[in-house]
Amino acid sequence: MIKREIDKTFVMRIASEEQWYPATVPGSVYGDLLANGVMEDPYWRDNELKALEVMKEDFEYVGVFDGDEAVLNQEKIYLHFNGLDTLADVYLNNTILGSVNNMHREWEFDVTDVIRQNGNELRIIFHSPTRYIEEEYKKEKIGGSEDAMRGFSRLRKAHCMFGWDWGPRLPDAGIWREIYLIGVTGARLNSVSVTQRHEQEGVYLGFKVFLDQIRDNSLIDWEKYDMELKEEGYALRITVTDLTDESSRTVRIFRGKTEEILIENPKLWWPNGYGEQNLYSVLVQLFNGDEEIDSWEKRIGLRTLTVRRSKDKFGESFAHEVNGITFFAMGADYIPEDCILSRCSETRTRDLLNQCKEANFNVIRVWGGGHYPYDSFWDICDELGLVVWQDFMFACANYDLTEEFEENVRREVIDNIRRIRHHPSLGLWCGNNEMEMFTDAGIWESTPRQKADYIKLYEYIIPKILKEEDPQTFYWPASPSSGGSFDNPNDENRGDVHYWDVWHGNKPITEYRKFYFRYVSEFGFQSFPSLKTVETFTEEEDRNIFSYVMEKHQRNSTANGKIMNYMEQTFLYPGDFDTLLYASQLLQAEAIRYGVEHFRRNRGRCMGAIVWQLNDCWPVASWSSIDYCGRWKALHYYEKRFFAPLLLSCEEEGILTQDPNPNAQPYEVMKSIRLCASNESRKDERVTAVWELRKNTGEVVKHSQEEYMLPKLSSLWFEKVSLQEASLYEDYVSFSLEQDGKIVSSGTVLFCPPKHYRFIDPELTVRSEGDSLVVTAKAYARSVEIRNKKDDLLLSDNYFDMNPGERRIRILKGLPEELTVRSVYNIR
Repeated sequence: MIKREIDKTFVMRIASEEQWYPATVPGSVYGDLLANGVMEDPYWRDNELKALEVMKEDFEYVGVFDGDEAVLNQEKIYLHFNGLDTLADVYLNNTILGSVNNMHREWEFDVTDVIRQNGNELRIIFHSPTRYIEEEYKKEKIGGSEDAMRGFSRLRKAHCMFGWDWGPRLPDAGIWREIYLIGVTGARLNSVSVTQRHEQEGVYLGFKVFLDQIRDNSLIDWEKYDMELKEEGYALRITVTDLTDESSRTVRIFRGKTEEILIENPKLWWPNGYGEQNLYSVLVQLFNGDEEIDSWEKRIGLRTLTVRRSKDKFGESFAHEVNGITFFAMGADYIPEDCILSRCSETRTRDLLNQCKEANFNVIRVWGGGHYPYDSFWDICDELGLVVWQDFMFACANYDLTEEFEENVRREVIDNIRRIRHHPSLGLWCGNNEMEMFTDAGIWESTPRQKADYIKLYEYIIPKILKEEDPQTFYWPASPSSGGSFDNPNDENRGDVHYWDVWHGNKPITEYRKFYFRYVSEFGFQSFPSLKTVETFTEEEDRNIFSYVMEKHQRNSTANGKIMNYMEQTFLYPGDFDTLLYASQLLQAEAIRYGVEHFRRNRGRCMGAIVWQLNDCWPVASWSSIDYCGRWKALHYYEKRFFAPLLLSCEEEGILTQDPNPNAQPYEVMKSIRLCASNESRKDERVTAVWELRKNTGEVVKHSQEEYMLPKLSSLWFEKVSLQEASLYEDYVSFSLEQDGKIVSSGTVLFCPPKHYRFIDPELTVRSEGDSLVVTAKAYARSVEIRNKKDDLLLSDNYFDMNPGERRIRILKGLPEELTVRSVYNIR
């Protein structure tokens, strides 16, 4: 097989207009219109509305290319599209090849009788997605998320492109993935899957190979291939290379049935924090006689990876298990990186995922309302050790499982399973996002047929496909789920849960401690991005959180008011816009810290905390820990600390855990601490735990220090300590975990809300020394934030608590110019 990419000399136009513009392929309509100055930045103020109007149009793309001689000399020639978004008619040399209707699929057309040597004209007409869903909704009112445009579920297009409670209505379109011209003679590899069998003597690799035989369009199962009945002399050669030692190679040549290949002394692949990410290359070559006619080369990792579910006294466990050990999942939910698809790149994705590793993530959940990530996303996760929970692309909607729809999604599922299944980072497949829960509750008034279709698609059709295409990867029917069949899908004692009583339910953050979920795959808390990010979409007059523009960049109904509700519970009223943004980020970080530390303290019962959400697709107030411009919010620094392998956390008792109402009938506030050390590593660790009761000046009133051996993969509770003598509003507790003379985890707790604590001015200063910053405090300082003028610093730590003294912080990115520093004391 010979393959050539087609990516040059494209032009595009709005179909109703005469003007043509240069186009980039792969790319998108919005990207091309922006590049040619035809439309304004859709992220600026309320320009989203203008950009949405544009999508009422159709668009035409034309590319002219010469036929590659080597390709044209083949027996069959195909035009292959890795991704077309979404409704399009495809023409080559004025011959219609077909129509497409699914951005999540690959599309291929036989052009043997249409292609010519020179001057081939490829023409693609993209039809308006918004007109289509409007017309479909008029035919049948199928329900779905009220944050998206009506009828969105009728189109196999990333649902969030039609709006979500964190994203705008910007349904981009275009040739969003690569186009290839492919020439084939005789046969080609249709699909290759690799299975693993781990035994004491090593890892056995098994291969399932299918061929396309071109002459009669037949599919050949290699295991059933009989040389005596075929004229062609096909043979497979399989080469396995240890990428850490390229001299280690295993080669097998098969003319009939393939046998397993034994990898002795295998180097296993581990998630981040548990071991190395060793990778092997597998090369499968197809020969006809002595001529190689096709090949398939991918990287794999040798590991077992599944989800352990077992009955226990609490219900049923739900935990990732890698190479025989269960680990605590720590990470976040990933959404599409940009509304404008052409702005996504491997460099940008690598930067984002590297920052996940920096924050000690070991899991990424790909949410089901976007699109299946690019190949580079998977390669990077393999390299970084980020286990991927992969939703199929169904979310928050009803669907009618017509024969046409079923066949469409069947091909979509198969295309993506075959593209992704070899990656060692693939941790599980999940049927959908929140549909079992909402269908069960009748949120969108599902018809009896739609409820039946739900079971058919997610509990019969998709699992059946997976049994054939990827039998070794764990499948979970929905998120959240207790295992399917509408059996209490958000049960706290089984499966995974989405917990939103804190935030959507307006419950205080202390509510987290009432639950011991087995695995939390969604929970979150909103904040605003930094001032510099806000400046990218606002005029100065817009910079009030209740302004029209700020509310256009807040897609969760009444959420700005909700932030202020939680602000009232926690901090003094911020005196200016910038301080309010800072305080909102502290609210978010403190809320999620409160939950995650509780879940980690109860490791074994709870085995996963996946925070909603990692990233943004445009500049917006949201649940993200990294904003659209790539700036770390306070939450991401907090995640780096509370996802660290060694964590010391404190379950305090004070006003917030009793009655926070300052006008309640007077009562004796119980004040105590109980420390817990978590060790999420594969070896026992000797540490020293220290806690100190201090005055607001930082003066130590009481001190304790004790040495412990922390067992691997566990949490160790210490004895509860009563501190009734502590001053409710003027004392605090600082604590730290030390190893080999270094502090590896630390924090502080108050016995009252920060707004009532009597902070004194810590007189913070910051100076740069080489590649470090030195912060000085003269008193207790809480949530210390360091910024430079551009607010583009990336530091080894930020938003941290300080006792009086100095703290040295490494600069990872950015220049230490015009530094400022502040703390909770400045929220007033």
